[in-house]
Order: sequence, then C-alpha cells, then structure tokens
Amino acid sequence: MIDLDHNATTRPAEEVIETIAFHMRENYANPGSRHGLGRNARKVLESSREQIADLLGANPEEITFTSGGTEANNLALLGLPSSAGKTLLNLPGDHPSSLDSCYELAKKGWKLSSLELDPDGLIKPSQLQNINWEQVGLVDLLYAHNETGVIQDLAGIADICATHGIPFHLDAVQAVGKIPIHFGQTKATSLSLAAHKFHGPRGIGALIISKNLKLNPILFGGHQESGMRPGTEMAPLAAGMAKAMELCVQNMQNRAEKMESLRNHLETSLSELCSPVVIHGKNVPRLPNTLNIAFPGIDGEAFLVAADLEGIACSQGSTCASGSSEPTPVLTAMGHPDKIVLSSIRFSIGIDNTMEEIIEAAQIISKIVESLRKQA
Repeated sequence: MIDLDHNATTRPAEEVIETIAFHMRENYANPGSRHGLGRNARKVLESSREQIADLLGANPEEITFTSGGTEANNLALLGLPSSAGKTLLNLPGDHPSSLDSCYELAKKGWKLSSLELDPDGLIKPSQLQNINWEQVGLVDLLYAHNETGVIQDLAGIADICATHGIPFHLDAVQAVGKIPIHFGQTKATSLSLAAHKFHGPRGIGALIISKNLKLNPILFGGHQESGMRPGTEMAPLAAGMAKAMELCVQNMQNRAEKMESLRNHLETSLSELCSPVVIHGKNVPRLPNTLNIAFPGIDGEAFLVAADLEGIACSQGSTCASGSSEPTPVLTAMGHPDKIVLSSIRFSIGIDNTMEEIIEAAQIISKIVESLRKQA
C-alpha cells in the first residue's frame, strides 16, 4: 500500500526503535526509585528532556511529558485557573482534543468565540482590531492545520497576547518535526507536540509550559513531572522521542525539500489529470508534506473506499474526527460550499515516500476520480 496519510501517524524511524529497545532492556526501572536502577532511568529521562528542550528553544523545566498531543492540549486548556466569564478565542476546525476541552470550559462559564478565516485558511488580521482584549482570557491556535497544512502567521496575535498578558496556547502537533519551531520566538505560553507525528513512538508527547504560566494538573495520583502529570514516567519512550526529534531537526531542510517536491508533483499531476480541482491553501504557507484537494463531482467517502481497495492510504481530515459525516469545519469556515468540502481529500507525504510511488498514486487517483464522476 502507498501511504499518503502521514498526518495521521508516521512509521517510527529505525534509530528510534533501536533507541527504545536499548533502554527498555537497560533502563527499564521506575525513574522515581531511589536505587541505582532508578537513578539510571532518571538520567535517561532528564537527558531526553534536555535534548528536546534544546531542539525546540525551550528550557528543560518547561517540558512536561504527556501521553501525546491530546493530553497535552487538554492540560493546556483545562489546567488554567478558573476565569469564568472570560472569552476564549480559537479557530474554526480546531482539533477535537482542543475543541472538546473548549466545550468543557464553556460549561464552567467561559464564552467561546471563533476567529474568522479567509479563503486561504489564514486568520483575517482586520478582525483583531475589533476584539475587546480586556475580556479575553485565553487564545488557542493551531499553528499548522492538520487538514489543510496551512501555517498561521502568529506575529500579530502573539504580540497582542503578550501585551495584555493573555495565555496563548499553540497546538504545534502537526508542525513539530516538519518546520522550524522555537518556543521562545513563538511567544506562546504553552505548546503541544506528539512524538508519533515525527517518526517517534506513540504514547508520548509533551506540553511546553512557560515559566510565566501557572497551570493546575488535571490528573491526580503522583508527584511526577513536577506535579503536573502523575504516573510512572516512561524513560525509553522519552529517549525515543528525543532521538526522533534529533533526526528531524538536524535534517529538516533536506527532509522538507524532499516532501515538498513529492507533494508538488502530486499536486501538479492531479491538477492536470483530474481537472477541475480546488487546492486548499495553495497561495499561502503550508506544511511541506500536505495536500488538501477537492475533486468536484465526487463523494469523498466513496473515494476513500475506492482508494483503500486500490492500495492508497489517505483521509478526509483529522483521524481523531473520523466517522463524522459532517462537512469538515475548517473548509466550511474558509467559505467553500458543501459540494467542495465533501469532495475534498487530504494527502500527506512522508519522508519514506518515493517519486515512483507518487507517480503511481497519481495515476490510480485519477482513474478513481474519473470513475466516480461518471457514476455521479
């Protein structure tokens, strides 16, 4: 099968698997134990924390390990001290792990308000002047959208949040490992990431928490992670996450150029073979690996079934929202009619994909689109 669904997850790198296996054998102990085995595991854990912090422009004490991006987003939003009556600003088409957390805050008295997007998927800057920032208690943004790949320009809103002392959470789960990230330069007060999005292991992620932000734990039962996240820390997974990040960051430009070249070839081929098409976010910065494309006249669900049968792995959007038959909110917020939204497919390239696979995939996809349009 040709895997074009790397925004859902990635295959762990061989070096990552070897790193985890080594530490599972040699440093398996509980990092909280006071004996020698425990101290060895603690060294692995803290060394991994330091490496991740260094690669992301953060301080080690700002890194809290979690089970993944979902828990990190939950902690960032639900861990805030109560600010009932304040407004929470987020984006249409937010990831379910953030959106559902926002709904929980609404039950506690927060007022939810979504920023408007332009047709390219970027925040409309003009609206920022019309917001009563004194009433805003939190801003929650997706740095790079998991469905469209569109990368937000953070400068304006980050400066406003800094000026008014507003907590600013950045969901960078799809961005980390694909584009340069420096926590300090984002001016965010918290930032979430997940190892399995950049060829690391599943089951571990992190929330970077600025020293200026005070969060309360949302899980209870232990003192681990400076009291922010109870449970026995998994040193081997932390080491695997650090290794994966090291591989991505050290070779980021070459990796990005390769994925962008493959993505662009697929985009050009499908534009020619399947005309008419709509490329979402085509005119603005996108993740180098992500192509969200509409094939007017087809049913997206039918396409996914046919693609799977033909050996192509892809999706219509967030895997965490799979099963929903509703139009994807982010494309609707960009102003597209349902016939475009429901015919949109996300292809996400991985570093292991080859040009031969992309050429073959384009041919297969074009035949599926042609067949579905004839049946419509």
